Amino acid sequence: MNIPATANESNVISINVGGRIFQTSKQTLTLAGTDSLLSKLATESSPRFLDRDPALFSVLLYILRTGNLPARSTSFDVRDLIEESRYYGIEPFLIDSLSNPSQFEAFDLRKSRILQLNGRDSPSTIAPTTSSSGGGIHVAHGSKITSFDWSLRRRSTVLTSFSAVDSLLEISPGVLAAGATDFPGLQIIDLENGGSVRTALNWESVASSTVQAVGSSSEFLFASFESSRRNSNSVMVYDLSTLLPVLELDHRVIYGTGGDSDIPSTKLRWIRSSNLLMVSGSHASPSGVSGHVRFWDVRSRNMVCEIKERDDCFADVAVSENLSAVFKVGVGSGEVFYADLRSLDKEHRWICLGGEEKKRSLNERRGAGCKIESYGNHVFCSRGGGIELWSEVITGLVGNARRDVLEERVFRKNSFAVESGENKVTGLAFGGSRMFVTRKDQQAVEVWQSPSRGVSM
Repeated sequence: MNIPATANESNVISINVGGRIFQTSKQTLTLAGTDSLLSKLATESSPRFLDRDPALFSVLLYILRTGNLPARSTSFDVRDLIEESRYYGIEPFLIDSLSNPSQFEAFDLRKSRILQLNGRDSPSTIAPTTSSSGGGIHVAHGSKITSFDWSLRRRSTVLTSFSAVDSLLEISPGVLAAGATDFPGLQIIDLENGGSVRTALNWESVASSTVQAVGSSSEFLFASFESSRRNSNSVMVYDLSTLLPVLELDHRVIYGTGGDSDIPSTKLRWIRSSNLLMVSGSHASPSGVSGHVRFWDVRSRNMVCEIKERDDCFADVAVSENLSAVFKVGVGSGEVFYADLRSLDKEHRWICLGGEEKKRSLNERRGAGCKIESYGNHVFCSRGGGIELWSEVITGLVGNARRDVLEERVFRKNSFAVESGENKVTGLAFGGSRMFVTRKDQQAVEVWQSPSRGVSM
């Protein structure tokens, strides 16, 4: 007697891959997309046999079901997974699982790969890819820009008209904004067309202005310019889609002997949660190091807050939306401080992350050359050849680090990347599930990521 299949049974698909039987649902297979092999298998009634590696298929099926790699997967070479994912037509799912920021595990980072660069120049700046296939990196070294895709296997190098690139940002897949402090204009470079320059953006009112920093939001491209005579500086705002100028912010003109106004902004960061642009810059003089951190409302063209830095001015500054704070490393003390973004309208007060600030002479310049960046719920600060990881400790509260009640917060430090003889860290960048590190006098980029996902890069 033939027993009719139930609705649940008819929804189950059996696939023989290399002699191993896998069972899944039609809905899972159709997630792969109409053009994929897996989606076509869901509509077939004949026995389904694939002469492929069953272990690799198991990983890809798990990715299709969950969007993530198996936490305890056998160690696979990423090249094998790429080849198999292309065969099944699900490479975008593999890319997302490998490069998704949710897979970033700050406390389990290991140096997984060294990206070697051609030539004798060390990296001057690095910029992570910002497309959905994150985890790639663009590296400026000398007059060249070398780009690595998400798999870190494919790379391309283009030659620019700069002697050295100081500012670099991917504004759309395959399109970079690049500038230098000794060459006029912000160049928009098309990597897909051999590195040709689509256009050059300039500070409209000043000829031969040089680029000090670049940044972007979902709508705008920001560029910090300084005049060739170094007697004025400004931040230009461009429409990101048309690259036409929209407005000008933070225009400063130097009169007499100058002062804080003569410092161009060398870091631009968009704060999406509050729709503010953070601009910062510092300058060393015989009397010490001074600088500024300003927050601009782009739409109203109003400066919301300004932090003037004189005593223990920052060596570098970063902003974290997840932690609702701006962080700095003091050039004199070498200590890491934070200021809460939710109290910008109140009197500014830096708070030392390590508890009470150590009493040190600010002339020691312990923080000179230190870099600080935030990613996710963490803050990373380079110190010599090592890197500190700072994380907030939530006490007595349920939820994430974004508190409604302002109170003194507790941060805990972990140190890593400290090896004897390591050169000084010169750059930190983050993309997808990876941290990228550059070092002085090294013609390479280090890739750090968690080994727990079991994929060999």
